[in-house]
Amino acid sequence: MIIVRPVLEIPSHESFDLWPVSDVTPYTFLALDGTLTPADVGTAVMALAACNDLDPGDDRPPRPDDPLGGFLHGLLTMDPLFAAGGLQVTATVTGTRLVPGCCSGLEDRGDWLDVLDGDGCAAWLGHDPSPSAERHGSMVRLTVDSGAETSQWIDVPVAELRHLLAAAEEDLADFLALATRWAAEHLPDHAERVGDAIARAVALPPRN
Repeated sequence: MIIVRPVLEIPSHESFDLWPVSDVTPYTFLALDGTLTPADVGTAVMALAACNDLDPGDDRPPRPDDPLGGFLHGLLTMDPLFAAGGLQVTATVTGTRLVPGCCSGLEDRGDWLDVLDGDGCAAWLGHDPSPSAERHGSMVRLTVDSGAETSQWIDVPVAELRHLLAAAEEDLADFLALATRWAAEHLPDHAERVGDAIARAVALPPRN
């Protein structure tokens, strides 16, 4: 069985206290869907804000002085936004797992469709490790680390991978709905803007 999940890389959060977060191990991946606990949603929102927590330049308003507004400032004002992570693929029979490489973002997951519908050229999915996806006829080979001399891989039929990618989009849409509700409860003064920003970060239409 092959499983494809949208995942977000979680940064260090040992001293984070602006809202409740879970004990997800830093620098691992959190799978996003509609079943996350409130603390896990808070962890995901923290990760998205941290990804974009850059000092503003001349093209953005100054950072607010209050800790909450200051931390959210990049998420609410950056364009485009970055969501460190991507799609994680697991072959349950063999235990082989492909994870997003460094500098890969959830917002770039449309590159997977280019493999299916374009010329089949390998998609770049980050580095260290350097996973890749390349179509060969009716199959797609997912290489765990194309930069290694020897690497594990997962072969998936094109039709099956298309179905799995659609299911991953549903998981991400369910997460967005959950995160939008979470923002209304935990960040009421920023809820609408945070919900819109999360949607932009994961490249989905905003949820009302």
